[in-house]
Amino acid sequence: MNNAAPAACAKLRVGLLVLLAFALGCTEFSVIGIETELADAFGASLAEVGRLISVYAIVYAVSTPVLALVTGRFRRFTLLLAYSGVFIAGNALAAFAPTLGVLIASRAVCGLVSGGLLALAVTFLPELVGEKKTSLAVAVVYGAFSVAMVLATSAGKMLASLLGWRSVVYACLALAIAACALVIAFLPHEGATDEPAGVLEQLPLLAEPSVVACIGVFVFGIGSIYVFYGYVTPYLEEFLGLSSGEASLVLLVYGAILFASNMLSGVLDEKFGLKANIAVFLVQAVVLTCMWAVGSAMPAALVVIMVFGLLMYMCSVPCVTLFMRMASERHTKALTLASSLEPAAFNIGISVGTAIGGVVVSRAGLGMVGLVGAVMALAACACATAAAKLEPRHAAGE
Repeated sequence: MNNAAPAACAKLRVGLLVLLAFALGCTEFSVIGIETELADAFGASLAEVGRLISVYAIVYAVSTPVLALVTGRFRRFTLLLAYSGVFIAGNALAAFAPTLGVLIASRAVCGLVSGGLLALAVTFLPELVGEKKTSLAVAVVYGAFSVAMVLATSAGKMLASLLGWRSVVYACLALAIAACALVIAFLPHEGATDEPAGVLEQLPLLAEPSVVACIGVFVFGIGSIYVFYGYVTPYLEEFLGLSSGEASLVLLVYGAILFASNMLSGVLDEKFGLKANIAVFLVQAVVLTCMWAVGSAMPAALVVIMVFGLLMYMCSVPCVTLFMRMASERHTKALTLASSLEPAAFNIGISVGTAIGGVVVSRAGLGMVGLVGAVMALAACACATAAAKLEPRHAAGE
């Protein structure tokens, strides 16, 4: 059905999936830019406000693969409706939260289904664009998610300074409603993943050594990023001494670089596959070490940060492609589970990195986040090496 759809219709549907990914990213990451405002509004510390990030990430990471396993017997469109309703409700709760505790609860509600929504979005792509163009389509969808990560941070900070922090969550609510309504209206109601799949039919995917190694790539690789990025706003303002406006401008430029990082990830996947990640994490470890060595010296510190941004998501598409290929070739009823592994592992990495970053910031200071991140990047490099060695054996049918 989808393969026969006109090209213009397919492009529209892919565009709506990109919009949905952008809305999901805005909801998840908008609080990063307004951490200071939230701390002031609720009389809390930065570490307490940081729970808004970690709680979302933990719930997201746990719920995404669990939902994929236990909802395998439901039709994809039914799940899309249910997840969209919960996602909008969570955003509405955040918009009117009277206390920090309620705001944290709203983050848990959104995190519960955000990964499921993103995983469902990815399962549409092979049907809409064909297998040959799936890597690029995945890169574009995750690129929108990553751009939202930075755009929501920078634009949210500017919006909060003008209209208050609630204006940011109001905007996220409006975007969530619009994106969910459009994908419900225009995406096909039937598709390749509608065949019922039980838990036992999907679980063997998680026993594949290459899949386990790629999950490790995300946990340590994204963790190495969020040791720094989870505290990027105070890093720019307090450690580097930038004004609020200057920090917002830096983050806008950073967002454009992150989109390029996602697109390069798709190119690297097509040319080198999983082997590309070995070099990516070695370079990332060097750049993070340079971040620590340069310290607050300007403009060198900003140059290092921008180079780091270019590396941030180069690891994504090769691992996502591996997950999807292993499902399509060896575990045909685990496609939705396969598409859920990236957002789940990604958010485990966010949770781990943010938690470690919080300890580093509170005990050693912002200047040490680069060095600690470099150590985690080396651990990610070890996982990437293992994944690259294991994957050809599966490709060869061994």
